[in-house]
Amino acid sequence: MRADLLSESIAGLDEALAAVDGFDRALAGGLLRPQPAQVADLTELAHAVAGTPLASRVAEAAEKSAAGAASEDHFVALAAARTALLGSVHDALVSRLDEATGRTRDEEPAPEPGAWQAANLPAAARAWLSDLARAGWQGIDHDVVSGSAQVVSAMLPDPSMRRLATLLDGFAVELAASCPGASLERVPARRWGDLWSRAMLLTLPGASEAPAADTATGRLLPLGVDLQEHATAAQAQVHAVFEPADGAAPRLVRASVSAPKPDTVVGAGVWQLLRPHMSLLAAVGEGRSMELAGMPVTAEGDLLWSDEHARPSEPADAFATARVALPHATGAATAPLDRHPARIAVPVFLEGYAARKDDDVLTFTVAGHPLAVDTDRVPAAGPLTPEAVAASGACIGLLRWDAGTYRVQPLAVETTLRKKAVAIHAGAWAGGTTDKVGVKAEKAATDAVTVLRERAGRLLRK
Repeated sequence: MRADLLSESIAGLDEALAAVDGFDRALAGGLLRPQPAQVADLTELAHAVAGTPLASRVAEAAEKSAAGAASEDHFVALAAARTALLGSVHDALVSRLDEATGRTRDEEPAPEPGAWQAANLPAAARAWLSDLARAGWQGIDHDVVSGSAQVVSAMLPDPSMRRLATLLDGFAVELAASCPGASLERVPARRWGDLWSRAMLLTLPGASEAPAADTATGRLLPLGVDLQEHATAAQAQVHAVFEPADGAAPRLVRASVSAPKPDTVVGAGVWQLLRPHMSLLAAVGEGRSMELAGMPVTAEGDLLWSDEHARPSEPADAFATARVALPHATGAATAPLDRHPARIAVPVFLEGYAARKDDDVLTFTVAGHPLAVDTDRVPAAGPLTPEAVAASGACIGLLRWDAGTYRVQPLAVETTLRKKAVAIHAGAWAGGTTDKVGVKAEKAATDAVTVLRERAGRLLRK
């Protein structure tokens, strides 16, 4: 990998992000009676897209918003401009990553047209989101936030609207927990700007349509597992190389499984909640490949996992896959609304680097160029530790972009323990473990889940 390319600046990147930050500041203060600083930020957003097809609409929207007279259509235009700018940042960063890794990427196929049902519900959602924009994050209160409740309740029974409904529901819960906005010490402007603009665009006809899923038949070679935890939910995303049975070029794919969880289940106990829903986790833990037959897969490389389309196959070492198959694997396309810097997670293989730790910051020096290591993303539900990463000589990871720089998230490392070369994987306990620490954590989780089920049963009987 050409690590030197990751440290070079990208023309226009800082300017695009500055325009987004400016709009987020304006949105935080509310667009009902914009102040001069907000007007300047809105004007900067319009200038940032002046050379695009959005130019005239965004210029009008910025002008109307500056006068406190913006309509729903104007807010949609502003959301589109913000999304387009972050999409351009995503594309520039991914293009640089493709150049650094020497990989190619699939072109995005056109989505299939679909029917848009119940236009009144998206309109109601747009009206609520417009009220949020007028109030601003510093002006929200429970009356404003609760306006989404009826819309969400009406949307949830319709599968075609569930994506938007889930987003609105989660967004409203997050806002409600922060009310009143006037008392907030810190406003998560980028995050709420992301959620607001995405929800606003999802209210438009066709915004949530996606290309029809294809099917995958061939061999799946896992690289590693990215485990993400929340107080009430957990998700495991397996990154892998797929080798089609027809001899076509190998592809980078992902398979994800999510499950709700009580906040008392932590560490290795999380695997108990995820394991029953995906046989792939057992294969990852055992270091095996899987044979797929007609597995649904999206244009973005996401396997719509179903155990009936997969069976365990021969042993497959992840580091052998990373050395031999990964360099030739084709990257998947990214859907328009998913083009965001936070979504970047490109599998890479690094070796021959020097690790250096300054205070709590770990850095790999790859071919003479520094690359930050995000050890905060190493999950507690596995044997991989920041110390093992610091002592490693080879690493399978995900290249991300965060806080203005590329960072590598370790999924597995090769290191030396007791004068013996070993591989340590973040997802090594996914299918079960005999490790003392892992066994102890799983037992504690089992006890916690058992108690919760008994309590839930008593409540239901009452």
